[in-house]
Amino acid sequence: MKILYFCPLWGCEDMDFDHYCQTVAETGYDGVEMSLPLDDRPAMERRMRSLKAHGLELLAQHWETVAPNLDDHVAEYRRRLEWLASAEPLLINSQTGRDWFGFEDNCRVIAEAKAVAQATGIQILHETHRGKFSYAAAAARRFLECDADLRITADFSHWCAVSESLLEDQQDSIELAVSRADHIHARVGHPEGPQVSDPRAPEWAVALNAHLGWWDRIVEAHRKAGSERLTITPEFGPYPYMPQLPYTQQPVASQWEINLHMMSLLRSRYKAEA
Repeated sequence: MKILYFCPLWGCEDMDFDHYCQTVAETGYDGVEMSLPLDDRPAMERRMRSLKAHGLELLAQHWETVAPNLDDHVAEYRRRLEWLASAEPLLINSQTGRDWFGFEDNCRVIAEAKAVAQATGIQILHETHRGKFSYAAAAARRFLECDADLRITADFSHWCAVSESLLEDQQDSIELAVSRADHIHARVGHPEGPQVSDPRAPEWAVALNAHLGWWDRIVEAHRKAGSERLTITPEFGPYPYMPQLPYTQQPVASQWEINLHMMSLLRSRYKAEA
């Protein structure tokens, strides 16, 4: 099984994109996870040319749809997914629905993603994320139990923050989520937030090991299933995910270096799977 590692554009949006792609490729990533400017074909084509020139895959990301009216939300969501699919990415990672939509309303949003996936042939995964239908382990479990075809991006850091725990008492929900995960956001959360300040620091060892254990189970599940590939994005983010020092507003650690560290850690850990 091939494990592909993606670099998040998040935090590097101000870089020249071609230079960004060159740096991403030189540091060993297989691709970039990002959204694309809506309805801007020239901008999309420029970005796709840069990715291709540097031998990088695209993993498209949707996060923008937040309209409170359900009909407007569904229409915008479909439009954005269709636009991303037109770039023919490896897959689309979607932050989907709203945490305050009712169950049936969120199911309607999810159904739009399923329709786009069927029409385009592009797999669409739903990220476990605060503010979305999948904001907490217990909330996501209901959707997973009701839809055997629902596949996810596992970002369990959000669930830790929502539940104020490392999910020790929610193993059934974790097991179900692990069995449906086709993409990993390798960020380490903790009981009071979605991102530890620096996973290399010994004070975060317990949180890091909890997340490593979950990711190990996802990798093992895909190995047993005979999957051809699994994708991972080390996704430590900039401020406000990354803490800053007061007054100077300097980040307490380098987002870029941490994500490289996470890729190196996971490549070494899963090298038998590469």
